[in-house]
Amino acid sequence: MELHLWLSLVVICILGALSPGPSLALVIKNTLSGGSKQGYATAISHGLGVALYAAITATGIGLLIVQSPLLFSVIKYAGAAFLLYLGIKSLMSKQQNMQLSQQETTRDPSINGWRDGFLIAFLNPKLAIFFLALFSQFVEPNAGWQQKGIMTATVGIIDMLWYVIIAFTISRGPILDKLKANSHIVDKVTGSFLILLAARVVWS
Repeated sequence: MELHLWLSLVVICILGALSPGPSLALVIKNTLSGGSKQGYATAISHGLGVALYAAITATGIGLLIVQSPLLFSVIKYAGAAFLLYLGIKSLMSKQQNMQLSQQETTRDPSINGWRDGFLIAFLNPKLAIFFLALFSQFVEPNAGWQQKGIMTATVGIIDMLWYVIIAFTISRGPILDKLKANSHIVDKVTGSFLILLAARVVWS
């Protein structure tokens, strides 16, 4: 793969990762409620989920998903159900007690970053459409596995690094203190946002 094409892919992937959405809300919520380890787990597993979709698309299976209305709908509604589950869970969360020493942290043991990050990426069939449109500009008809592997790794690593940076940033210093002090507000906003996204997925 030529360098200028790879750099173009990098720029597009960075812009895509920077766009706000349910993944960003989930990374913030899991970092706040489950601690930095769960935030990193969410970020890494999300990157793996995105990379898996990229690999599926690069090998041509993504076209099958897009062209099969039933399969697309199953994944779509499963994703909406998962967003709804996360949203309701956020709305029902209780305000954390912030009267803690510096050595103590309050973590929600029900947070599973590895599961949440992967599923919120994998249960989004629109990624197949995105990668089909994107890869059609970069993948040649006779492209070998090396080129497809480079593209898949580029997509997954950029996505993963961006959310790791988000988790790292909000789990440090005054930002974390402010978020924790208003954790109930963050949960309500995040929950409402995820439920609205679920409704949008169903009705779109």
